[in-house]
Amino acid sequence: MKIQTLKIWISSFVFLLIISCHPKPKLYEADMMDGSGAAGHDHTGSEAPAMTDSHAGGHNVKVEEILNTSKYSYLYVSENGEKFWIAIPRMEVEIGGTYHYTGGLLKKNFESKEYNRVFETIYLVSNLHSHSGDSGAPVAHEAGDQGTQSQGTIDVEPAEGSIQLADLFSDREKYKGKMVQVTGKCVKVNPMIMGRNWVHVQDGSGDGLDLTITTSENVQLNEVVTFEGVIALNKDFGAGYKYDIIMEQGKLLAPKTRL
Repeated sequence: MKIQTLKIWISSFVFLLIISCHPKPKLYEADMMDGSGAAGHDHTGSEAPAMTDSHAGGHNVKVEEILNTSKYSYLYVSENGEKFWIAIPRMEVEIGGTYHYTGGLLKKNFESKEYNRVFETIYLVSNLHSHSGDSGAPVAHEAGDQGTQSQGTIDVEPAEGSIQLADLFSDREKYKGKMVQVTGKCVKVNPMIMGRNWVHVQDGSGDGLDLTITTSENVQLNEVVTFEGVIALNKDFGAGYKYDIIMEQGKLLAPKTRL
């Protein structure tokens, strides 16, 4: 009887020893951004920062402090007496300037390697718009904007099958919802805003005519490109992104050249 009891005690001890030595399962949290074009940032750490729901609604903020890295800008902003940090793709902003944005993804214990600093809480913002001081209306300024290049005379020969921007703009209702091909010089690029690239092209066929094209293709400034896409009119993406005419789902057709 004693031997049987001893065997049971030894078996129980070995079982408990095995359990105590077995590593516990690790918990991993979802890391970083979704595909909306918000900034991908330079955090590290043994644990991924916690992620919560979006910073809902529109926000009008004043910039109190700026920390720029090679790719991103960390802004300490104030809104209705509350101060907090937001992170955006790097762009030129001014201390004391007022800006508008919508949404924003809250992250906790966010680490910046370049500043060797952990932000207890920070909102990742994919769009930021400057306010025009008088009216307070947001002026479209897409985060990550490479800026419109100073242009001289543009004279682009349309590729076979392309229509000129002057024809497109003057008879836009005719092309609404239709697949159209255009050729133009890239004068501005806003990469990965709301999950797509925003390419601005001009062909010189009309004074100041500039067509915005949304696409997954990568285009560089000053390249002459031919795109095919669907024309949409009176498109409002919110937060100041409103277009009388725009080409969507642009597909790059012709080889790129520089002008």
